[in-house]
Amino acid sequence: MFQRALERVGRGWSKLQERRPLSADLLESDEAYLVVFDAPAVRGEDVQVKFLDHTVQVRLDRFRDFYDGFEMVFPGRGLTLSGSADLPADANVTPQGANATLTRNGTLEVEIPKDDAASDVDVVEETDD
Repeated sequence: MFQRALERVGRGWSKLQERRPLSADLLESDEAYLVVFDAPAVRGEDVQVKFLDHTVQVRLDRFRDFYDGFEMVFPGRGLTLSGSADLPADANVTPQGANATLTRNGTLEVEIPKDDAASDVDVVEETDD
């Protein structure tokens, strides 16, 4: 009975973790923005990255490994994690050329290049002619 209660608590904790957005850092250089998400225990094929309206959205699907001779007592890790990071409203960026890197230390780095063409706009004055 105690083990069932512990398993329920673990499943509840897992669901809570899935509802909480992933933490992220937003960094900027002269050439690009870099968004760094926590992505523990994820494989590259289980990562989805989207860019929509100045927002980087990620979804991570994790799986629990099975260990010979062990039973799950407390399933406390969320399996589907997601998060997003908003770029500044005035950021001139393009998703073309963006890349995402899953690092060995458990982070996902999404780099979005700045669009130099969009930042150079010629201003022409109307004439009376």
